[in-house]
Amino acid sequence: MRAVRAGAVAAIVSGIPSTVYALLTGGDVLAATRAAGTLLPGRRDRPGVAAGLIAHLAVSALWTCVLATAARRHRLGAGGGAVAGLAIAALDLGIAARAYPAVRALPRGPQILDHLVFGAVTGALLDRPQGTGQGTTSTTSPGCSEL
Repeated sequence: MRAVRAGAVAAIVSGIPSTVYALLTGGDVLAATRAAGTLLPGRRDRPGVAAGLIAHLAVSALWTCVLATAARRHRLGAGGGAVAGLAIAALDLGIAARAYPAVRALPRGPQILDHLVFGAVTGALLDRPQGTGQGTTSTTSPGCSEL
C-alpha cells in the first residue's frame, strides 16, 4: 500500500513546477498533459488531456515500481529519490522524448524539475516507517508487489 500511496502523491505533485512555470510565463498549463497523451500507442500525433492523464498515471506507476524495487535494497529518502528523478528525466526527456515531438517541444527546465519532484516525493514516502499493526514499525519498502 505504501508504494501505491507514494506513487499517487508523487504523480499529483510532480506537475507543480511545470504548472507554475506555465502560469508565470503565460503558457498553456495543460501542454505537458496533452503531450503525455502522445505516449499512448496510436496517439503520437494526437495529443489530448484524457490520454495524457492516462499516460501520466501509467508512466508514474512504472517509475514508482522501479523506485520501490530500488528502495527494497537501499534507502532512498528525498535526496536519493531526487537523484533518481534526475536519472528518470534523462531517460524520459533525453532519450524517449526523441520519438515524441510534443514531449520534445516542452520547456526542458520545468520538465526536469517535475521529474526531480516526482523522485524526491516518491523516495521520501517510500522511506517513511510503516506501522505493522503490532506497535512496531518497518522501514522495508514493499517494492512492485503492491502496484
